[in-house]
Formats: sequence, structure tokens, C-alpha cells
Amino acid sequence: MTTIGVEEEYLLLDPVTGLPVPLADKVRAAAGLGRLVADQEVHCELLQAQIEVATPVCGTLEETGGHLLRLRHAVGAAAEAHGCRLAACATPPLRHGHPVAVTDQARYRAMRTQAPQLVAEQLVNGMHVHVGVPSRETRVQVLNRIRVWLPTLTALSANSPLWDGHDTGFASWRTVIFSRWPVSGMPPHFADLADHERRVRQLLDSGLILDTGQLYWQARLSARYPTVEVRCLDVQLRADDAVMLTGLVRALVETALAEAAAGAPALECDQELLQASMWHAARHGLSGTLVDPGGRQRRAGEMLYELLRYVAPALDASGDSRQVTALVHRLLQGGTGADRQRDALARGGLPAVTDLIIGRGTVP
Repeated sequence: MTTIGVEEEYLLLDPVTGLPVPLADKVRAAAGLGRLVADQEVHCELLQAQIEVATPVCGTLEETGGHLLRLRHAVGAAAEAHGCRLAACATPPLRHGHPVAVTDQARYRAMRTQAPQLVAEQLVNGMHVHVGVPSRETRVQVLNRIRVWLPTLTALSANSPLWDGHDTGFASWRTVIFSRWPVSGMPPHFADLADHERRVRQLLDSGLILDTGQLYWQARLSARYPTVEVRCLDVQLRADDAVMLTGLVRALVETALAEAAAGAPALECDQELLQASMWHAARHGLSGTLVDPGGRQRRAGEMLYELLRYVAPALDASGDSRQVTALVHRLLQGGTGADRQRDALARGGLPAVTDLIIGRGTVP
């Protein structure tokens, strides 16, 4: 069974106005004073209204869920101590008329110089799942095999329908915002590791990206860890939904590893079709159709069941099948984070949405 680790990004919001507040440095320092947080588990992000947590390397979903709950509690308590609230949503329902301060680090200052308007609108929060794959060559093979399922994962995780006080019409507006960077969207197919290294080196040497951290593909080879990093997910309202997505991602990677070892051919899908499929998934979430690798539109629920069928042997082998399947069924019945935010907006306007995303209201 492969190892896993999860990173989650959150917003810091004023509990009354629902607006982002630039208190990340203070909240991070306060969280670090508590006994619940170890070194390197709470990180700064690009903007001062954002904060990130990272679990240790985990072996089981139970372990992962425990760490996520611990970190959410610790950082949430630190936020409350400074008069703000932690919000597990991928975009803020409201924004100020002026940009939020950029975190004072050289890399972030360089990004602001490179693309000031993109940085000003980068109030978006994702969930990144790392799955351990020791061989870098094998990681490339895994990346080639899982890319066709990334739109389905995006639809399943959609939790960012609101922006500037209105419904964008997209279930994952975060996906659209992130797609504007030079290297973003669906990862390309690579012939092998040498092809991957050559193309990344060309991007760096051209000066089009500042560092490998700006490879904003929806899945990539981690530059820091021996992992495949899946980045297409919106941060989740509930920690157990994050655990569900972690289980699905690990099962996808383990399925890809088994197929590669058996010499099974990878599913082929043209880059433009995958890119359009991702846009379609971000637009509709689970409310309509998704596009399969062959280019056919299918009901979203049907695609989810196809994904579960595809990764079933891996879920069974890790003992995750019952937990992940039950949580997927619950999500299909109760809706994604985007669905729940829209329901709150219809019931009580933006104040109800704020209550939902900071955990003050009930989550259906």
C-alpha cells in the first residue's frame, strides 16, 4: 500500500462581513505555539488571507483524517484568537475592492511583478494529494495514466461557485482562475522521463516560469517529494470528503502502477479534448454530464460509478472500499460543496454562505 500526504489551503474571513482578512502571519504563529501542531505543518501562502496545512506522510485514510481534523482545529482556534475564522472554501464569496497583501517572500514578490492582476485574484484554495512513488520514471508513467480521470475528480471536489458576491455559473471557479497561468491546466502526455525533464528545462531556461513550483498542471511530479501530486481538487468543506478524495487518488495511482507493471496500454485522449473536458467539469460539477476519454458525454453519476469500478481492486487491497464508497454515495445524495454553497445562498443569502463555510451553520 502506497503512502499518502495531503495539503489543504484555507481562507481567513471576517466572521461578520465575510471578507478576507490579511492575518495569515499572526494566525500561523499562533497555531505554531500550540501542542497540536508540529514544525512544517502550517505554511504561508501567496496572499496574507490564506494559510496552508500539510499532513505528515500517512499510511492509512484513518491516519490522514485524524491529521486533517487536528490541523483544522489548531489553525481554526488560532484564527479565532485573532478575531477571524478559517473558511474551507476554494474561493471567497466576497472580496475587497483592493488587493489583499502579498506574503513578504522573494518568490511571491517576483510573482506579483510577473503577473500583478493574476496575483491579486489568486484568492483560491486547493487540496493537493501526494502519493508516494519512489521511481521518477514510474511517476511519469502514472501521470500519463491518471490524467484522463482528472476532470471527474474536479467535478467531484467542486467547492467554488461564488465570486464577488454572485454565482459565477461554475461549480469550480477556482479551476478557471488557475488556468490563466502560463503552464497550467491538464498535464501533457510525456514519452518518458527524459521527455519530461527536457520540456521542464525548456520552460525554465526560457524564463517563462520562475521555478518548478509554477508548473501549475492539475497533476505533476512533486519537486520536493518522491510523489505524484494531484492538484485538481478544490479544498473541501468537510474533512471526511477530503479523506474520500484522498482514497480515490491513491487508488487511481495504485491502479496505474499495476497497469504499468502488467504492460497494459494507457488510455489515450487528445490534449485538447482533455482540456475542454476539464472546463466542462469545472462548469457543471456533478449537476449534468461529464466527458469520458472517448469524447462521449455521460451522466456525472455514471462517470463516478465508472471511476469506482475502475479503482475497485485497489480500494479493496487497501481496505478503503467501504469508507470511500459510502462517502461517494453520500456526496451524490447531498451534493458537492458547490451545491451546498448555492443552497445556502438561496436560503439565506451571503450571510448564510459565510456561516456554512466557516462552520457556524449546519452542513447538510
